[in-house]
Amino acid sequence: MADALPPRRLILASSSRYRRELLERLRVPFEVVVPGSDETPLAGETPARTAERLAQTKARDVARNAPDALIIGSDQVATIDGQQLGKPGNHAAALLQLQTMRGRTVEFHSALCLFDARTGIARSTDVITQVRFRNLPDAALQTYLHAEQPYDVAGSAKSEGLGIALLEAVHSDDPTALVGLPLIALTGMLIEAGYPLFAPS
Repeated sequence: MADALPPRRLILASSSRYRRELLERLRVPFEVVVPGSDETPLAGETPARTAERLAQTKARDVARNAPDALIIGSDQVATIDGQQLGKPGNHAAALLQLQTMRGRTVEFHSALCLFDARTGIARSTDVITQVRFRNLPDAALQTYLHAEQPYDVAGSAKSEGLGIALLEAVHSDDPTALVGLPLIALTGMLIEAGYPLFAPS
C-alpha cells in the first residue's frame, strides 16, 4: 500500500501569539507568516466589514508566496455604540477603553478566512461575541493594566488571563472567538476543505 500523502501546507497569517497558541490546540503542523497588510479601517466601514476584509486580506497577502497552501487569516474588532475599539497600544489608551466599556456590553467581531491558494476558494465567517463588562473602579482597572499590559489586544481585556475578572458575562457560539481565533468555525472549514484533522499520527 502506498504511503498516505502528507497534509496540505497550513499557514497562519498572523503576528498574534494568542492565535498561534490557539491553533496549537489542534495538534496539526503549521507555519506562521506575518502578513504585510495595512490594518487601518476604511472610511465609513462597519466594524464587521473591517474585521472580515482584514481577515481575507491577510490570508490573500500570504498566499502570493504560498501557491499550494491553506492559509488562515483572522482579525478582531471590538465595537461599542457603533464605534470601533482597536488595539490601544499604550497604557493611557487602554485605560480609556476600559473606562468606556465598564458596566456596558461590547460586541467583538472575530472574523476568520480560510483561503485555499490552490483553488482560489475563500471560506469566511464573522463570529460575534457579546461581552458584558463589570462596573469596576479606576483603581481596579489600573491594577489590571499594570499586571497584564494588554496593549496589543482589541478592547484591552485578555479573557484568557486576569482580564476574565473584568467580565460579567460572555455570549458566543465559539468560546475561543473572544481570544482571537474561532476554532469551532476553523475546524469546520478545514474539514470542508479536506484537511485531515483526525489523521492517525
